[in-house]
Amino acid sequence: IFVFLICIAVFRYDTRISGFLLLGFSVDPELQPVLFGLFLSMHLTTVSDSHLHSPMYFFLSNLSFADICFVSTTVPQLLVNVQTQSKVISYTGCITQVYFFILFVGLDSFLLTVMAYDRFVAICHPLHYTVIMGPRLCGLLVLGSWIMGVLHSSLHSLMVLRLTFCMDLEIPHFFCELNQIIHLACSDTFLNDVVMYLAPMLLGGGCLIGILYSYSKIVSSIRAISSAQGKCKAFSTCASHLLVVSLFYCTSLGVYLSSAATHNSHSSATASVMYTAVTPMLNPFIYSLRNKDIKRALKDSLGGKLEQIQLSWG
Repeated sequence: IFVFLICIAVFRYDTRISGFLLLGFSVDPELQPVLFGLFLSMHLTTVSDSHLHSPMYFFLSNLSFADICFVSTTVPQLLVNVQTQSKVISYTGCITQVYFFILFVGLDSFLLTVMAYDRFVAICHPLHYTVIMGPRLCGLLVLGSWIMGVLHSSLHSLMVLRLTFCMDLEIPHFFCELNQIIHLACSDTFLNDVVMYLAPMLLGGGCLIGILYSYSKIVSSIRAISSAQGKCKAFSTCASHLLVVSLFYCTSLGVYLSSAATHNSHSSATASVMYTAVTPMLNPFIYSLRNKDIKRALKDSLGGKLEQIQLSWG
């Protein structure tokens, strides 16, 4: 599907369009090295340490892979632009970035929903967990997440390919954000606007409803446990997932509300850093707080400071 989209993008390429201009965060040259160092550290933190992406569970490995790809979709282009002092991204490169950005955003949402169902089965049906969550079902759930992500991303990308653009090709963002690209078009964008808001609302809303339903059942099961120690143990098995879900949806909602409430594009770009770079960087750490292998990896990186943290964990 992606190769098909690229072929269409090349076929639809307008010779008047040499590319888009990514304005980024600031036009002040003195701030460019600071931005370069900040985003480079975020990117390296997310992808460098293999220990941080050797999770204990099948779903976690897929989420870790999606987070790496998510960050790699936008941050490397930003680093190149800052380092070379060039803000240009080609038409095909911009469409490619839109495709993969939407793909991995959707994949994150679908995988978090699948993991909520996994926690629901583990806590509410512990005796049948290994039977229900067998390799076949886990594989089908992940495969379904990928298929839904690809279809969702392909829909938006195809809708962008039908647009024609004016000579004003400046994007006040550090990556090719779908909403910004649609607003640069000279042709009618009504259908694009409908799809852009309706599709994420249906898919994201459906995922969020599934997560809330799973946790409503989990809370009911935990409340039925008699001992306080049993309640704490049951809650600890889903605390990391709940924190990641809250971080993902709160940052996404915050960016959506900030872009709707203000017309300051630079403020919107700054807010979007939370879910494009910060959240994927934090996910491996959040999920591995109680993992002994990850604690060992962090100990090698941070030295003696981790011993104090381990004492506080007990």
